Amino acid sequence: MQQKNNPLHGITLERLLTELVDQFGWEKLGQWIDIRCFQNNPSIKSSLTFLRKTPWARSKVEALYLETRPDSET
Repeated sequence: MQQKNNPLHGITLERLLTELVDQFGWEKLGQWIDIRCFQNNPSIKSSLTFLRKTPWARSKVEALYLETRPDSET
């Protein structure tokens, strides 16, 4: 059963973060979302670990992803 009201359904946190990094880079992400894992020695692995343990930060990253993705993607 699909989750029609969940625009992030089927998108892993790793894919979401990787796409944001590819599109904007760590420096820009660190400016927009003030978390150290984006600003000091950033890596996908360390950021995923932090985001999985920190709901408020994950929410900010997910919101940024939804705001910046093309409308044609689902």
